[in-house]
Amino acid sequence: MSLYKTMSCGLGCNSSLPLAKFVFMLALAVNAAPAAATGVDADPLSFHAFGTLGIARTSNDQADFIRDRSQPNGSNGNPSARNDSIVGVQVNYRPDERFDVVVQGVSHYRYDGTFSPELTWAFLKVSPTPELALRFGRIGTEFFMLADSRMVGYSYLTVRPPVDFFGTLPFNYVDGVDGRYTRSTDWGLLSLSAYGGVLREKVPAGGGVWDLGYSRMSGVSLELQKGPWQGRASFSRLRFDNDGPMAPILSFMNTRDAAAIAAADALKTAGSEGVYRSIGVTYDDGNWQASAAWNSTHRSSALYEDSRSGYLLVGRHLGGFTPYAGYSWTHSTPKSLAPSLPDPYLGPLNAAIVGYMKNSHQDQYTLTLGGRWDFQRNMDIKAQVDLVRGTPDSYFLVQQPTSAWNGRSTVMSVALDFFF
Repeated sequence: MSLYKTMSCGLGCNSSLPLAKFVFMLALAVNAAPAAATGVDADPLSFHAFGTLGIARTSNDQADFIRDRSQPNGSNGNPSARNDSIVGVQVNYRPDERFDVVVQGVSHYRYDGTFSPELTWAFLKVSPTPELALRFGRIGTEFFMLADSRMVGYSYLTVRPPVDFFGTLPFNYVDGVDGRYTRSTDWGLLSLSAYGGVLREKVPAGGGVWDLGYSRMSGVSLELQKGPWQGRASFSRLRFDNDGPMAPILSFMNTRDAAAIAAADALKTAGSEGVYRSIGVTYDDGNWQASAAWNSTHRSSALYEDSRSGYLLVGRHLGGFTPYAGYSWTHSTPKSLAPSLPDPYLGPLNAAIVGYMKNSHQDQYTLTLGGRWDFQRNMDIKAQVDLVRGTPDSYFLVQQPTSAWNGRSTVMSVALDFFF
C-alpha cells in the first residue's frame, strides 16, 4: 500500500538542498501538521513527514550489502546507516473530492554516494467519477505489488522490502500519466490500472553512472480486494534510452570487423527492452499478516541475465509486537556472447565484457527472522536478521565483491520508522 493511499498527503524539495536543510524542512512540516489539523475542519492543505533511521551490519566484508541496485555501496562488515536511512516530506492540496495535488521529496542514499534530496512524487490527481482516477506528473513506479511504497518503512512489516525480490529495481518514479478504474463486483473490489511515461533517474553501473535519460516505460495491472485478501497481477515494459557506461566500448567495437559489430549489437542497451511480470497476494485479518509474490524479468540485451524471484513473509500480531519470518530467493540464467572476439585489439575486451555480463548473475536465497514493535502511534522499532546464502558468482545484489566473496553473509539490522 502506498503512503498516498494510507495518508493522502505529499511535499516536495529542491534536489540541490543539503541534507541538513532538508531535515530542517522536515521538522517544520512536522510542527505545521498539527496546526493544519486543528484549523478549519475541511482544510484542503495538509503536511506530513516520514522516515527511517536504520543501521545494518554484515558478517562478510568481501562485498557490500545493498538495499537495491540504486546504491553504489553499503554495509561491508562494519555498522552502516547508509542502506536503510530515509527521510521524506509531503504536502497534499485537495480543494474538493475531484482533485488532489501531491508533491513528495525524499532524502535517501543515492547512485552518487550522497543523500541529496530529490523530487519523487509531483502529480495532479483527477477523479471525474468515484470509479475513475487519473494522475499526471511524477508518480511512483508499480512494477510489483507494494513497489511504490518501498521508501516508507512504516508501511511494511520488515526493516526493508525483501532484497532478493525488490533489489533489482533501482527505479522509484516515472514522469507520465496513469489511470485506475475500480468497481465493486461479486468477487470483490476489482481495479484495472495502466500507466506510461519516461524514467529520469541515474543508477550506478559498471563502475560508472548510467543516466536512464528518456527511457520509456509502460504497464498494466489487475487487482482484486476481498475482505483481508488482496491480489495483484502486473505487466511492465521498459525500453532503455542509451548504452550507459558501456557506450565507449560498444562504439569502438562498431569500428572493427563483422564479429565485433555483431557482438556490440547484442550487448547494447540503447533500444533494448526489459519485460517484468509479477503476481502477488497479501492477507491481513488483524491477527495474521502474510504476503507472497513471484516475478520474472526478461532483458533483450545480452549484457543482463534474465531472472526469476519470489518471497513469502508471515507475521503474527501480538498487541503492539509482531514477530515475523520470511523466505526469499532469486535466480538468473547466464547468457553467452557468440562469436568470441579473437582480434588482438578486442581480445582483452572480450574478458572484460564477459566479466561485465557475469556481474548481473544472481543465485541466492535469504531466510529472515525479525520483530516489529509499534511502541506508539505512527512509530515503530524493528530488529531483523537475514541469512543470505548464495553462490560465489552471485554478484548482482552486492557491490564491490572481491575474489574471496563466497555468496554468504548474515545481515543484522535495526530500524526506527515514523510518519506524521
